[in-house]
Amino acid sequence: MVCCCCDQSDGNDFLTESLIVVGSSDQSTTTISPLNSHFMALTCRDTLRLIFQRLTVADLARASCVCRVWNSVATENDLVASAFTAPWRIKDLVGKPASGAFWRDNGIWKFAISHRISRGDSVTSLAVKYSVQVMDIKRLNNMMSDHGIYSRDRLLIPISNSEILVDTTCYIEVDKYAKREVAVLYLEGGPKREQSASGMNHLSTVSAHGKRKLIESLRRSMQVDDETALYYLAIAEGNPRSALSEFSADLTWERQAGLN
Repeated sequence: MVCCCCDQSDGNDFLTESLIVVGSSDQSTTTISPLNSHFMALTCRDTLRLIFQRLTVADLARASCVCRVWNSVATENDLVASAFTAPWRIKDLVGKPASGAFWRDNGIWKFAISHRISRGDSVTSLAVKYSVQVMDIKRLNNMMSDHGIYSRDRLLIPISNSEILVDTTCYIEVDKYAKREVAVLYLEGGPKREQSASGMNHLSTVSAHGKRKLIESLRRSMQVDDETALYYLAIAEGNPRSALSEFSADLTWERQAGLN
């Protein structure tokens, strides 16, 4: 957890400060200071953990800014992860974020479903399937057009119903298309690390200049972006005629299905 105002002085400096606790019943105040016997408890790591376990993500962030002792406890990964997942009743959170800024809030927008693209998928059909808005899917995945779906192995789907997170395992990942860290839910069981398609391997033997010209030619013919052209070229194993045929077949299917 990132703290922008954490006291970087020695932890013992905390002993020179005073904390004010406001009574809830009689509105009286108690000053906790080095002269108060309860003060030392607030520098004990075990005691702090018991207290911090009851805090929200936002409160942990505030606690981490008090002093070095509090910061070292409030930023412990298991403590923060527990606070992060508690509101959504998630069973487990796998992975550690690349940036401590990930822990700053735990709104529902920090979570997404991983949907592996299959033939016939479209942004519209996925929006209907998961009961979300088309623009929300495009925004989350940084998509400029519907055809951008064909250049990707998966899409991140925003979560509209938090109940789907109950008793699940999420994986902290940096999505290369969304360009952000997300706690990803895999409905099919877990992340799959797959090798590149054979078409991509075939294209690797083509010179960079030749590949660029081929993609530009397809992009103009299909009137799509580079990623879509590259996708169809890959599944056609580098054959531009087959790539155009595959693209035409998909467009025909979308029209017949009423997705355009």
